Amino acid sequence: MGILDGIVEWIAEQIMYGLDLINTSVLGALGCDMSVFLRYFPTASTMYDIFVALAIGLILLLWIWNLFRNFGLGLGSEAEDPVKLSIRSILFIALAWYADEIVNTALQIGGTPYNWILSAALPSLDFASFNSVMLTIIGVVANGAVALIVLILTLILAWNYLKLLLEAAERYVLLGVLVFTAPVAFAMGASQSTSNIFKSWCRMFGGQLFLLLMNAWCLRLFISMVGAFIANPFSI
Repeated sequence: MGILDGIVEWIAEQIMYGLDLINTSVLGALGCDMSVFLRYFPTASTMYDIFVALAIGLILLLWIWNLFRNFGLGLGSEAEDPVKLSIRSILFIALAWYADEIVNTALQIGGTPYNWILSAALPSLDFASFNSVMLTIIGVVANGAVALIVLILTLILAWNYLKLLLEAAERYVLLGVLVFTAPVAFAMGASQSTSNIFKSWCRMFGGQLFLLLMNAWCLRLFISMVGAFIANPFSI
C-alpha cells in the first residue's frame, strides 16, 4: 500500500472514531430530561420564574380588559361572557403557576418509550472496525485505489449519521425552549382571542416529543443496521 493509500485509510479511521465518540456522548445525553439543557443553558431556570410572573400578569391583563369591554364599553355581544371568562382566567392562572409540574409529567410520559428505545439490546458496534470491513469487501471486487473508495463510503456514512444526530440535538433544544416558555403559552389560553396560540404551542410541544422519539428510533435503527452489517458483511 502506498503512502497515499495509508493517508486515506488513516483519515477514514479517524472519521469513524469521531462518529463513535459522538454517538456515545450525544445519544446518551439527549432525551426528555431537561438536566442537559440546564447544564448548557443555566439561565433558563432563572428566566422561567420571569415567564411565570409574565404569564400571570398577562392573564390578569386580559381578564381586566375583557371585563372592561363588557361593562365599560358595553360591547357585551363582542366580548366574552364574564362568568366563563373569570373561570377560564382562574383556571389558566393555576395552569401557569404549576406549568413546570404539568410539563414534567408530560416529559416523563414521553421519556418512558425513549428510554425503552435506548435500552433495547443491539448488536455490539465498533465504528472504527467498519473501515477494515469495507477494505475487505471492496478488496475482493476492486483493484487499486481501494482506500480511496473506502474513504468516500465512510464519508457518506459519517455525513448521514451526523445529520441524524444534529437533527435529534435540534429537537432537544426546541423541546427545552417550549418547556421553559410553557407559562406564557398557558397564559395565551386564558382568552378566546389568543387561544389559538395556546393550541399551537400544545401541537408544537407534542410534535417535538414525538419527533424526538422518532429521531432516537431512527438512530438506533441505523446503529442496528451497521452493527448487523459489520457482524456479517458478506451477507449482502
